[in-house]
Amino acid sequence: MKKFLLAVAATATIVGTASAADVGYPPPPRPVAPVVPIVMSFSWTGCYLGGFAGGAWGAKNVNVVDAYSNVLGAPSDIWGYSVKSSFIGGGTAGCNWQPIGTPWVMGLEGEAGYLSLSGSAFDPAFPLGHNIVFASAKIGNGYGMVTGRLGYAADRVLLYVKGGAAFLDESVTVAHSAFPNLGIPAATFSASNNGAHFAIGAGIEWAFAGNWTVKAEYMAIGLENVNSPCGFVTGGPVIPAGNYCWGHSGLDAVSTFKVGVNYLFGGGAPVVARY
Repeated sequence: MKKFLLAVAATATIVGTASAADVGYPPPPRPVAPVVPIVMSFSWTGCYLGGFAGGAWGAKNVNVVDAYSNVLGAPSDIWGYSVKSSFIGGGTAGCNWQPIGTPWVMGLEGEAGYLSLSGSAFDPAFPLGHNIVFASAKIGNGYGMVTGRLGYAADRVLLYVKGGAAFLDESVTVAHSAFPNLGIPAATFSASNNGAHFAIGAGIEWAFAGNWTVKAEYMAIGLENVNSPCGFVTGGPVIPAGNYCWGHSGLDAVSTFKVGVNYLFGGGAPVVARY
């Protein structure tokens, strides 16, 4: 009997210990994965303001055809001169739209600034003498552009093309002193074109700090190829009275290169998501 009671007590002790372990000691918690921030791509959506500086130049010399040479019995007199390059500087404003999940960026941009190219020369072979007939050309001073932009973004780097309209003054002048022996007074003949011109180009832009971006850009502005300043001339013993036109070929285009800095409002800074 004594042995039987000892066996029952031992069994009860084992069962109680196992039950206490099941109830009082829950299993350890499972490890939790750390929170990792994921940085989304830079967004180019938003409007921006900025400024720029650079240079502008013409692609070729201009030529002038003397209106008096044939009347004076001389062969056609043609001479040319170059147009000097110019500083260019001003401001830019525009807006971008980058559809979510795509690298394409579309936008509209306007810019205005200073640009002034000019050149001049005397006719070296005018039959009545040198330093008499003078020709000049001027493009600028101010100008403006309205263009559309289409770009491809690789995060903070944007490659783009632009096209639209440019607005600037273009004028040419031919002037000569008086010809007293021929009874012809001094005269000035001018022609100008102040309308819209096509503009096309391309560039690269980099968001280097927050919403600040820097760009490098080339643009070509098309111009009228030929201007013909005309005017009435009082006649004399050799040159009859009448309207005379001086053929003056202008620049086909003005090339510009500029570097600028913009600040992008909205969009811009990357979005941080946590997963």
